Amino acid sequence: MKKDLDMTFEQFPLNVPSEKRITNKLEALIKELEECGSALTASLAIKHWNKYMTQLSTDSSIIYVRYSCDTKNPVYKRAQDRVDELSPIVSNYSNKFEKILTKARYRKDLEKKFGKYYFQMMDAALKSFDEKIIPELIQENKLVSEYDALLGGAEIEFRGEKYNLSQLGKFTQDVDRETRKEAAMAMDKWIGEHEEKLASIYDQLVHLRDTMAKKLGYKNFVELGYLRLGRMDYNAKMVKGYRAQIAETVVPVCSKLYKKQMKELGIKDPQSFDYNLKFKSGNPVPAGDPKYLVDVAHEMYSDLGKESKEFFEFMMKHHLMDLEARKGKAPGGYCTSFPLYKAPFIFSNFNGTEGDVNVLCHEGGHALQAYLSFPIKIPEYQSPTLEACEIHSMSMEFFAWPYMEKFFGKDADKYRYLHLSDAIEFLPYGITVDEFQHWVYEHPNASHQERCAYWKSLEEKYTPHKKYDYQPTYAHGALWLRQSHIFATPFYYIDYTLAQVCAFQFFVEMRKNHAKAWKKYIKLCKFGGQAPFVSLLEHNHLRNPFEDGNVAKVIKPLEKVLKEFDTSKF
Repeated sequence: MKKDLDMTFEQFPLNVPSEKRITNKLEALIKELEECGSALTASLAIKHWNKYMTQLSTDSSIIYVRYSCDTKNPVYKRAQDRVDELSPIVSNYSNKFEKILTKARYRKDLEKKFGKYYFQMMDAALKSFDEKIIPELIQENKLVSEYDALLGGAEIEFRGEKYNLSQLGKFTQDVDRETRKEAAMAMDKWIGEHEEKLASIYDQLVHLRDTMAKKLGYKNFVELGYLRLGRMDYNAKMVKGYRAQIAETVVPVCSKLYKKQMKELGIKDPQSFDYNLKFKSGNPVPAGDPKYLVDVAHEMYSDLGKESKEFFEFMMKHHLMDLEARKGKAPGGYCTSFPLYKAPFIFSNFNGTEGDVNVLCHEGGHALQAYLSFPIKIPEYQSPTLEACEIHSMSMEFFAWPYMEKFFGKDADKYRYLHLSDAIEFLPYGITVDEFQHWVYEHPNASHQERCAYWKSLEEKYTPHKKYDYQPTYAHGALWLRQSHIFATPFYYIDYTLAQVCAFQFFVEMRKNHAKAWKKYIKLCKFGGQAPFVSLLEHNHLRNPFEDGNVAKVIKPLEKVLKEFDTSKF
């Protein structure tokens, strides 16, 4: 662990990369590797390479966080633009480095030292990159940043005040139906006003990605998208089978939950915005302000174990969290890290809803895993692929259940029911996003209207309860425009559902033996990314969601847990 860090985040230097400085250094590192004649000298060259890449990664992360925290700051905007321009160039040098290593006559000797998976990752990376796609990669980065800036700069008029998308979100859960309706309409109106621009950004992204795929010899972007995510031991066909399991097992469960919810709310003609309200008396509300919630999180992580106590105190001491929503701040939440300082960072937009507590648990789980994996000497092994990363975050949400009286007071059981039912109800939405993306990249020349029509058909299939009578933009199938993953990280979204199915397993285990389940969880976090997804599950004794019948085995005990709650009292 990096226990001697003597700075807070505000003091981390903002090093804006220079193309000349970076290319000179990377050229020298490539030359060093080319001159290696043995595994011994190559190991030293790899060490030098990793040291520099750690510096570059840290600089890029600091810029990204500062820009996320203030998208209107011209200095951060210019710095982010520079990173967007240079990252494909860095990728090109990484590509050259990997080509030399994977073809080296001493590869087998290096595999003994670094492991076969280290080289399998390189083999996959080489299939997903070539310098001929650098212009498209630069443009792709710029378009994603443009999308982030557009959503981050949203100022939505609502009852005489202006709110960003995150701040407006709390009104869509209000106990007063008219407030929910007005907030939903205001959000829909903003998306509608910017629909043409958002659709144009996405269309450009789709065509850029399709062009890259075809330049690299693929039929379309699907296979390339999977390679970019490091998916080695499962494919699109397996994902399709998994989606079918969700459709067959989970969609009917959700349908019952939605009917029960509307019956208890006394709403006979429910609209999409009505489902945001779980209980007639209102959704659970955190028992205090952001400072109070951080204090409770500190208490929770301290109580769970020595590793988590040390982690959260490190985060607090070095100001490694920016949690509250404000104007100019990018929407959403994420965890990133600064590898040079062995420090994770949590970014969020607190808005006074139960989601604020979710962030401290969800992003806290990501950050804890990053913190516990920093001791792994090979940087590529420190973080797993994205679907495995989400197991840490989603499982942490369940490990937090015993502490909900502190977070929510009298609303603790309300939160528990909402959290578990929402987690189950999320799965059909997750496969909607995934199936939509597969269709889009299989039909790259589809118009915006055709994309919206396809999205609408998927909603009718997986979430048929949704009605948008007062939201014309969403009604014609444009809701997906505000799902940032669709723009920024194609095919990522199914990862949340795969991880959720794994997190449910931790939940069932912790109800039987909390201490034993926590020990297994810490072991998973410390394992980092030393194996691809399916192998990682096997190593850590978790059920594989792709195996037919496993989704049903996981969901069945959860239905029993939900029945333990008397929601009529809420």
